[in-house]
Amino acid sequence: MNIPEAINDILARYGLGGHSKIPVVAVLRLNGVIGGGVVNRQGLTLAALEPSIKKAFSKRVRAVCLLINSPGGSPVQSAQITAYIRHLSQEKKVPVFAFTEDIAASGGYWLSLAADEIYADPMSIVGSIGVISASFGFQGLIERLGIERRVYAQGDRKSLLDPFKPEDPDDVKRLIDIQADIHRQFVDAVRKWRGDRLAGTDDILFNGDVWTGERALELGLVDGLGDMRTIMRRMYGSDVRFLIIRRPSSWLARHFGRSVSFGLVGGDTVAGRWASDLIAAVEERAFWARFGL
Repeated sequence: MNIPEAINDILARYGLGGHSKIPVVAVLRLNGVIGGGVVNRQGLTLAALEPSIKKAFSKRVRAVCLLINSPGGSPVQSAQITAYIRHLSQEKKVPVFAFTEDIAASGGYWLSLAADEIYADPMSIVGSIGVISASFGFQGLIERLGIERRVYAQGDRKSLLDPFKPEDPDDVKRLIDIQADIHRQFVDAVRKWRGDRLAGTDDILFNGDVWTGERALELGLVDGLGDMRTIMRRMYGSDVRFLIIRRPSSWLARHFGRSVSFGLVGGDTVAGRWASDLIAAVEERAFWARFGL
């Protein structure tokens, strides 16, 4: 067998040959906090995901599957990733199916709206269609420590909700107004893409609550229960092939691991980088902990 024949044989095995009729489904994993991620990891952002999303929408695939396991994160990145997947799906005329794993909550559920159909495990946690902001107040602590904080700013709103100052009711109202605007846009997206499939009332669906996959199916937030391989084989036959789309890693990550830090980077010491990593890790862990995971 010559080299071209060998290449064609390999492609045929995965349904990628020019004359192959074997159905191929691209699989893209969306795992983690949206817009975040510990330093030296790739978070779920459009910039990080765009090459993988483009690769998933190859002309040879019959469908694209999204494996979603996310507790949420940035609403902006959630909306942009979803819009981009929707755009390519319509442009390439390739259907998209979402499969929730442990959790698809808040922005994680927003990502699932990129799909034509959403499937969940019966025990998946689904929903949390709401907006949350959490912080701490340290004004009493710095007073007890005898610390004087000095902040100079132009613009009355520049120090909105400063954690080292007493809470200002006007600041709280401003934050609530912003949250209400984002929540409205989230609700609009759910209504747009789920439409008549929604079965619950607004006060149930959009109050920030979460449900199991079974209950989410009753409420119309998902279209069915099951895992990707079972559903795809049911749709495309038992010979369907899965093309796993792996996200590219940096040269340093490939050669030295995912937690590489060298000397001074932009004025940051190695110790400072470790501290930054630790804070980011705690924040990321807090996203998952909200749902008992």
